Parts: sequence; C-alpha cells; structure tokens
Amino acid sequence: MKSPITGKEMLLFKERRSMTFRKETYEIIFHYFKCIDSGEQFTTTALDEVNMNQVYNRYREKFNILFPDEIKRIREKYDLRASKISEILGFGVNSFRHYESGEMPSVANAKLIQMIDDPNIFIEMVELCSTIDLKTKEKYIQKARILSEEKNRNLFKLNFKEYLLGNHLADIYSGYRNPNFEKFTEMVVFFSEKLSPFKTKMNKLLFYADFLMFKQSCFSISGVRYKAIDMGPVPTNFQSIFEYLANNNYLDIYTTEFPQGYTGEQFMAKKDRSFNANLFTKNELETLEKVADVFKETSTNDIITLSHLEEAWKQNEKNKRVISYEYAFELNQLDG
Repeated sequence: MKSPITGKEMLLFKERRSMTFRKETYEIIFHYFKCIDSGEQFTTTALDEVNMNQVYNRYREKFNILFPDEIKRIREKYDLRASKISEILGFGVNSFRHYESGEMPSVANAKLIQMIDDPNIFIEMVELCSTIDLKTKEKYIQKARILSEEKNRNLFKLNFKEYLLGNHLADIYSGYRNPNFEKFTEMVVFFSEKLSPFKTKMNKLLFYADFLMFKQSCFSISGVRYKAIDMGPVPTNFQSIFEYLANNNYLDIYTTEFPQGYTGEQFMAKKDRSFNANLFTKNELETLEKVADVFKETSTNDIITLSHLEEAWKQNEKNKRVISYEYAFELNQLDG
C-alpha cells in the first residue's frame, strides 16, 4: 500500500494492542501500514476485517456463541428459510440472516440458536410458536423427528469421526472453526489429485492451507488442530485419519521402499472419487490452489526444512505442543 501522504510504499506492521467490543476488552495482533516519513498509520478494509475478526472470535469463544457457518448449518439441516427460523425463535424477521452473515447475536439469542441444534428442542420451539399453522408445524416436526432418528442411527460413526479430529469447540487452536471431517477429507483429496504427495509433505500442505486461510481471514478451513513434531507441523492424530480415509476408499496410499532403507507412503487420487469443491468458499479454494502451486515442485525434504523456519514450529517443537493459529500471522513461506 502506498502512503496517501508521500506516495511511497509503506511497510506492514503487527503489534499487540487492546480492542474493546460490547464492554469486553481483548488483546489482539493489530495489523497496520505505517508511513515511515510521516509516522502516520493506515489500515485497509482487509486489515480492518482481520483486526476486528480477532476481537469477534475472542468474544464468541468467551460467551460460547456459534460462528456464522455453524448458525447457517443449523438452519439448513431443517431446510428452512432464515425468516422462518427467525419466526420460530421469536427473533426479528431478518435477524437470523444477519447472524449467518456475521452479525454478532446477543448472548441470549445465541443460546437459543445453539439449543435448537438438538432436534427435540427444535420440536418444542415449533410447538410453542403461535404464528405457524398446524399443518406447517407438523411438516417441520416430522423433519426434525427424521433428523433425530438419523442421528441415533449414525451415532457411532459420528463419534468416531469426532475422535479422529478431536471433539473440541472452536478456539484459537482450531482456527476458530469446529472440526469438519468432510472438509478436511476433501483437502486431502485435493492435494492427492494435484500433487500426489508423500505423507510427510501432505501434512505440511494441510498445515499451510489452514494457516494461510487463518492469516487472511482469522478462520481456518478445516478446524483441525496441528502439533509440532520433529518432521514439522502435522494434524493431530494424522496416522489414524489417513488410515480411515484409505480404508473407506477416499483415496489410495501406496508404499514405496527407498534405497536408503526407509519407506514412504504416497497419496494418490482415485479415478472414481474426485474432489468436491462445493464444500468450500471461493477464498478457501483460492487458498488451496495457492498452496498447491507454491509447493508443487518442492520435495518432501525441502518442505520439512521450510516448515522448520516457521515460528509455529520453532516455538512449539520442543514440547510437541499443539500450535496456536496466532502463529499464522508470522508465516514465512506464503504471502497473505
């Protein structure tokens, strides 16, 4: 960005500052450009969004308020318009649509939304709504009953996926996303199609994709936690996750023996199982493409070396700690 005062290119600075939202004060990593000659500071719309999203994320975390994608997911599973679910909950007609778009709900409204994720509670709310006719109520209730039955039938499968990714709420260690097994699976399929990487490289590609997305938006793609080990950042429980994906025919993993005496596991896309881009936003897809393009010619050994230059690894490797997504703001290998 050029200085409005001198016309010279300005440098991007990041420093810890306190910002207040709804009488709550949080320390964030504040981003701004600085005109060196005048000392004046400037931000762009994109930087303002990064700064404020950090505050909003901290507020949501403290008061256990669902994130916009989670709010949208709840509505969509009942197959309702935003205005209709607002009516059922007793909100203003446009409230739910605004919440899905990122507006922060009150703590009370947020609790109501969270409660109706349970189909049985949703049924109770429908029954209490006085503005919906009996025929429409019965349709909504029948849908919720079907969802409740499906949930009970698939309980083991759901619990196993939660075990694989970690059954944790959205926080700074998940990039303020709840773990999304389907999106993580498609990320693995994407890189398998594009690069056919070995397992160690795959782990780094996933790390860079999630952390680059967070650097740009303050949200990860998958909600997966990463930890620092000797070979660089890796998704937690990655061995079991990859084994599950291979056993369930999401992709193929081939073992290669090298002259040096070690073996490598290479990820290959299946011809009858292509990448599903519909699960991702435009920005998420662009991030995946960028990571694939940047590292397409990078060997496994080289990407390990590059990942060791990241503060995310250096500050957490000694104790094999889970990596805070705040380290995304210090990525060395990819520009925001």
